Amino acid sequence: MGSTSPLYLQIQQHLLERMSNGDYPVHHQIPPEEQLARDFGVSRMTANKAIRDLVQQGYLVRQPGLGTFVTDRKAESSLLDVTNIAEEVRSRDHVYRNEVLISEAIEADDEVALRLGVRLGTRVFHTLLVHFENDVPIQLENRFVNPRWVPHYLDTDFSLRTPNEVLVAASPITDIEHIVEAVLPDIQIAEWLAIESGTPCLQMTRRTWSSDQLISYARLTHPGDRYKLRSSVHRK
Repeated sequence: MGSTSPLYLQIQQHLLERMSNGDYPVHHQIPPEEQLARDFGVSRMTANKAIRDLVQQGYLVRQPGLGTFVTDRKAESSLLDVTNIAEEVRSRDHVYRNEVLISEAIEADDEVALRLGVRLGTRVFHTLLVHFENDVPIQLENRFVNPRWVPHYLDTDFSLRTPNEVLVAASPITDIEHIVEAVLPDIQIAEWLAIESGTPCLQMTRRTWSSDQLISYARLTHPGDRYKLRSSVHRK
């Protein structure tokens, strides 16, 4: 084939090209390992590695007894880590940007005071951003931050640094709490996310600590058809 790249990468590139040009659409069953091994003149182990890597990257999914199929590769985030959404998007070789809807200091209402562990009426920082992947909205981030721990938060140019980057730089995160639920967005949230108001969404409520200090409380809303959440636990 005239390429000096490893054979398993040649197989991966072939499969990715077929997905990209529509030959292998979502839910299409790809050729089995044995056929790929014959077509590329490689061992079955090499073909297996090519497929296994694409499964791990989210392009393919194995269904025992049936075969391996193309996935819709929704944007994905780990439930066990606090990741920078800009890095997530760029890791998929996609274009990231955001729009800042609100950046202000407010007095904490009952819910924010309870969630952020401050007194009612305490001055807190509030930001509301829409995160985009290839110009498609994938997350509405509604965040409240304790100014005591991140005093310069609102001075940030969020087009250059995401809220996550600012918080991690100011107060390294040691503990996180995640609560995930299915929700139906109201008209305003649906407009921000460019979806119909009846479209199911995943909403993650996240609180982050640095040592024993509660730093931030956020509600992260994702269109259900564009995003998925992942949790991996390794047992000995």
